[in-house]
Amino acid sequence: MKLFEDKFELFFNDLTLHQFKEKCLSKSLKALQVKNGNMPKWNKSIDELESYSKGELGLNEPYISIQNVGTSSENIELSLRKLLPWRKGPFLLNELVLESEWLGDLKWQRLNKKIRPLKNKRVLDIGAGNGYFSLRMALDGAKKVLGIEPFMLFNYQFAAIETLSKNTSNTILLPLRLEELPSMPVFESVFSMGVLYHQRDYMKHLLMLKKMMAPDSELILETLIVDGPRDFTITPEGRYANMRNVFCLPSTETLKSWLIDAGFNDIKLIDITQTTTHEQSKTSWIGDNPASLEDFLDPSDSNLTVEGYPAPKRAIFICNN
Repeated sequence: MKLFEDKFELFFNDLTLHQFKEKCLSKSLKALQVKNGNMPKWNKSIDELESYSKGELGLNEPYISIQNVGTSSENIELSLRKLLPWRKGPFLLNELVLESEWLGDLKWQRLNKKIRPLKNKRVLDIGAGNGYFSLRMALDGAKKVLGIEPFMLFNYQFAAIETLSKNTSNTILLPLRLEELPSMPVFESVFSMGVLYHQRDYMKHLLMLKKMMAPDSELILETLIVDGPRDFTITPEGRYANMRNVFCLPSTETLKSWLIDAGFNDIKLIDITQTTTHEQSKTSWIGDNPASLEDFLDPSDSNLTVEGYPAPKRAIFICNN
């Protein structure tokens, strides 16, 4: 089973992106060599899906939809359940409703009318998860979408959706981190969603984003924030809402000052939303021992996490390089 090798030639035939090809391929193949005991099960899932005729990728809000796949919904479900947990979605595959932990459509609706149109743009999606948002970008008319996600299971989930669909040639997901990409300013839209708070060095991350952006391009930055004045930041000790490796929860004014210091212009705060248990919830698609936001909030005060920090609230900024 090949996750992405067959698509390299087709995806990187774009002259602007061709310079990424060799480094991305070698780094991605190296990532696949890391041993993981789940890979035989994941490979079996993709092999099963490859035996079915492909369907048409589209949008049936709130779902990314693939219809007319040449098998039953029951067969699709048996294969996709080998790839639990499904965090991002949701998807509609023939008649199968794949209810992921996150309702990604809600986030997309908060931003897609406020950002520059993606039509005919080269787009970079950092921390892309299973590619749900990368596919939304492609369905909104992007010319090319390069998603990067180091967690291997999510790469298999994208491969599963891609295997079922005829029309994903302009979207690719690679098991890479941002620092593994060639530092070249070629993308007209760069998305960093749910990534900044995992960075020990937030300024390094912002500067790396800037180096990937073509002239007069747009950054869409979504991250966890807290209420407070400029220069106020919480650095959680241990976990935050049961998440490991959360290093910075800035106020919106603090985050704006970071973007200014990194050299971004025309900075706009376009949304602040406290995460609800409607948007992030337990479903049968996240495993045998599901836990989600409702388990990570203080049972006596939903405005606090179980660790005593402010409950998750996310801001979306857009800015130019």
